[in-house]
Amino acid sequence: MPRTLLFNKPFDVLSQFTDKGTEGTTRRTLSEFIDVPGVYAAGRLDRDSEGLLVLTDDGGLQQKIANPRNKWPKTYWVQVEGTPSDAALESLRKGVDLKDGKTRPAQVARMDEPASLWPRTPPIRVRKSVPDCWLKITISEGRNRQVRRMTAAVGHPTLRLIRYAIGPWTIDGLLPGTWNDAPAHRIPPAGDGPRPSRKPNRRPRR
Repeated sequence: MPRTLLFNKPFDVLSQFTDKGTEGTTRRTLSEFIDVPGVYAAGRLDRDSEGLLVLTDDGGLQQKIANPRNKWPKTYWVQVEGTPSDAALESLRKGVDLKDGKTRPAQVARMDEPASLWPRTPPIRVRKSVPDCWLKITISEGRNRQVRRMTAAVGHPTLRLIRYAIGPWTIDGLLPGTWNDAPAHRIPPAGDGPRPSRKPNRRPRR
């Protein structure tokens, strides 16, 4: 039977089992936390980001989650510098212009600091003269460092980024550095799950 794991990745951990970038490196990898053979990360989570990482030995499921064409929703808890205005939030919802094009519409809302939030080591940089704010942002694409670039584009740099959910899965009940098997009833079968949208066929005009 295929196996799928839900892992709460800590800050400063690579989303891979080996670090081939630098010989003798001390960078932390998934091998420090997970000893299940044959599973690989479905998609990535930046080293300086935290939260949900899905690992599986099911190649079809891995492709479904990782391929941005499938538009799997991913939800983030985002601590930003400053207090975004309603106009800034609306810009994020409608899509902002980045160097690689305009982002798809996103779901964005202000939120209280998560009740289950854990301390980060090291802590974020705090400026006493500048307030900060938490946002809940759901996107359906996976560009490089996309959420950070989106908030920066509207004038509110990201201070801390935690991925809360991917599709039907969340980090609820998972402390940083721990993992669980994904609930079997929530693992999408082959061919299920979000699919890319298609334009309706139109008959040619005569």
